[in-house]
Amino acid sequence: MSKTGIFMANGCEEIEGLTVVDILRRAGLEIEMISINETTEVTGSHGISFSADTVFEQVNFDELDAVVLPGGMPGTLNLGEHAGVVSIIQKFAGEGKLVAAICAAPSVLGAAGILKGKRAVCHPGFEEKLTGAVVSEDTAVTDGSIITSRGMGTAIDFALAIVKYFKDENAVADLKQKLVYH
Repeated sequence: MSKTGIFMANGCEEIEGLTVVDILRRAGLEIEMISINETTEVTGSHGISFSADTVFEQVNFDELDAVVLPGGMPGTLNLGEHAGVVSIIQKFAGEGKLVAAICAAPSVLGAAGILKGKRAVCHPGFEEKLTGAVVSEDTAVTDGSIITSRGMGTAIDFALAIVKYFKDENAVADLKQKLVYH
């Protein structure tokens, strides 16, 4: 079974992070919430606090098949300033492992140099930060082992794209029916 890590930073967009966790778990995929703070406690951009499963320093990244970056401010800035996060996304992209980012967080992928020649999307206004990408306005875009999405309103589509990457269209259709999502 594939295992995904989702980086949680103070100031993250709660819906973008927790929707991915919820939907992947509903799909039977293993996902671990990884705080990049010194503690598992995370406070999102709207003041909602929650506990991650672990902290960055305790993760064996060799056991992961994917990493996800939720957006939000200043969460995206916190992710981009974390040397460990940047190193892991570059390593995973180089190995062909899934790297997924939503909202402003694809800008972290752009700054890390992993979007060159890839189709990608982001929150409106961050397009210039998708260095080297072919930018579109789709809700969620999968290009090889990179998945990007536009924002909170596309969080379900983003999570379903990750499910499709690891499973198939039938798993996505089943989830959509159970979620009453059209």
